[in-house]
Amino acid sequence: MATIGENSDYWTSYDWSRRGDEWSEEWGGSANLFWGALYPRLARFLPSGALLEIAPGHGRMTEFLARLCSRLVLVELSPNCLAACRDRFAELTHLQYLTTDGKSLPGVADGTIDFAFSFDSLVHCNPDAVNGYVRELGRVLAPDGAAFLHHSNLGALVDPRSGELAFPNEHWRDTAVSAESVARAATEAGLVAVVQELVAWCGPHLIDSFTLLVRESGRFAGTPRVVDNLAFMQEAEDIRRSMALWNPDGLHLGPAR
Repeated sequence: MATIGENSDYWTSYDWSRRGDEWSEEWGGSANLFWGALYPRLARFLPSGALLEIAPGHGRMTEFLARLCSRLVLVELSPNCLAACRDRFAELTHLQYLTTDGKSLPGVADGTIDFAFSFDSLVHCNPDAVNGYVRELGRVLAPDGAAFLHHSNLGALVDPRSGELAFPNEHWRDTAVSAESVARAATEAGLVAVVQELVAWCGPHLIDSFTLLVRESGRFAGTPRVVDNLAFMQEAEDIRRSMALWNPDGLHLGPAR
């Protein structure tokens, strides 16, 4: 699948005229996606003190995360994306912007992050990138810190004999990353994948995983759970319909702080 360099080239040259909101249409918009689908999964960790977002793109989710923390660190591989976030959130004084090599968190001090988040970005990344970030999260998370990572699970669906998929890889997921591989990387980093929700993203196959990482000795640790969610896109449709009924003009949100 795509290397770190290939991801950098692709997303640097991508047409960001819609700032990534084109990928939120199934939910009826990015606000619906965040508050309707993501926030309920993250509510026990938010608001947060120091929050880290890996690969924010042009700030599609950053807009909402910025309202829910006292400090927000954005880490990006693409300089163009980081510059776009600087412009978009120029009035916010609690944001920090860092460039990464695609697998590490330079400039983030040990044990300082209360909550880390990455959505709809690491799905395109190979094990070098994903495992690198997991190792770094083992370094930067606070004792009771947690991390929510959205990554590929396509590696679990590759035929071990042929090395091929039985269906097209339409959403450009990495074929070597799986929920199991990320859980192993977490263990090596002193973390535990306490929840892994395998989701059928825009189709019938469980091609993605939402993984919650915590410290083995932290207060959120527990028995790891892996669950299948074949109805994820039905959830998106339900959110879109509900929001269209109750908020026909779209969610109107106040200042970030």
